[in-house]
Amino acid sequence: MKAITQDYSLEYAKQLDHMDKLAHLREEFYVPDGMIYLDGNSLGLISKRAERTMLEMLESWKTQTIDGWTQGERPWFFLPESLSKQMAALVGADAEEVIITGSTSTNIHQLVSTFYQPSGNRTKIMATDLDFPTDIYALQSQLRLKGYDPETHLIRVASRDGRMIEEEDIIAAMSDEISVILLPTVLYRSGQLLDIKRLTAEAHARGIIIGFDGCHSVGSIPHYFSDWDVDFALWCNYKYLNGGPGGVASLYVNKKHFGRVPGLTGWYSSNKSKQFDMEHNLTVEHTAGAYQIGTPHIFSIAPLIGALEIFEMTSIEQIREKSLHISRYMVELINHELPGLGYVLANPQEDDRRGGHISLEHDEAIRICKALKQNHVIPDYRSPNVVRLAPVALYTTYADVWQTVQILKNIIVEKQYEAFDAKRGVVA
Repeated sequence: MKAITQDYSLEYAKQLDHMDKLAHLREEFYVPDGMIYLDGNSLGLISKRAERTMLEMLESWKTQTIDGWTQGERPWFFLPESLSKQMAALVGADAEEVIITGSTSTNIHQLVSTFYQPSGNRTKIMATDLDFPTDIYALQSQLRLKGYDPETHLIRVASRDGRMIEEEDIIAAMSDEISVILLPTVLYRSGQLLDIKRLTAEAHARGIIIGFDGCHSVGSIPHYFSDWDVDFALWCNYKYLNGGPGGVASLYVNKKHFGRVPGLTGWYSSNKSKQFDMEHNLTVEHTAGAYQIGTPHIFSIAPLIGALEIFEMTSIEQIREKSLHISRYMVELINHELPGLGYVLANPQEDDRRGGHISLEHDEAIRICKALKQNHVIPDYRSPNVVRLAPVALYTTYADVWQTVQILKNIIVEKQYEAFDAKRGVVA
């Protein structure tokens, strides 16, 4: 890729900030004074709008009491559906194909239990060796529930280098024994973006259902799930979408699958007009709303209302444009400033294969992360040796990136890391 700069000065970084079309959105967030926050791929910052809608929801409980379910500006009963249009715009779907519900893990169980219907020779599930653990645990659990041994029936595509997964290897593993595929959109360690459109087409050509875990991409990268004919997808809303810690998640189901009874049902799977009839025969909702199970977590959804408003002030395509530019700027600074210091860039260099975060390997990664925090830079550590740095388009500045790279240099040159132990914290 062509370099975007030959000027590695702080003054040039400030010029880039001056030209940044999204710079004004930083004012929407609470960025702690003196802090450089580069962990938005793990937990996004709180916005002023999210704070407002959270407080408004508390007020609705105070003033509406139980009538808040059906009255007020945002009736709780329809709250998940009311946000579907805004969320659908970020993943390229129709509003009825998206629902705000559950958590990443419960949504994996919900969707896989629905679409994994082994029959004949098709009894296996495919994933990769580099998946986030919760995906693997859930798939293993679903196989056991159907009476299969995960050791033989969970096919994990191997990485050639321990960092990335080649699409050719995934396609080669799409045998006639595979029933369902679940893949990450972006690998959580290396930040590799998979070719979702290509993999979906290849799976369907072989009669395989395919879904994606978009936790590390939704809110940072445009997706077009409906146009690509993806069968199902799921994602959390507390990373790039800034919905708050442990916030409610989301899922997508292609409308061609509407009418199917979800694998896990509850009273919120019901058609809304029938839900309070209290019948024991479920009338399944004919939208992605059918994949809800229980009563929505109103105060978990509340900050997401405000968080999504910010995405309506721009477009996901503009967000991706800045994300690619600022992450490439960081890559170029790293290549220029950090040679010989033990750092290794582990994410793809090509724009079309790179997600929203930088993956920087180092033998002293744990101690470097501790030293970064001492320098008021918030990174993320991932075992065994990865420092993850996310220059989030909505609130990270180019000056933040410049300063971070200088700090990374000083941590090694001045041996600042030696002041810390190499023990991982409970939450890395």
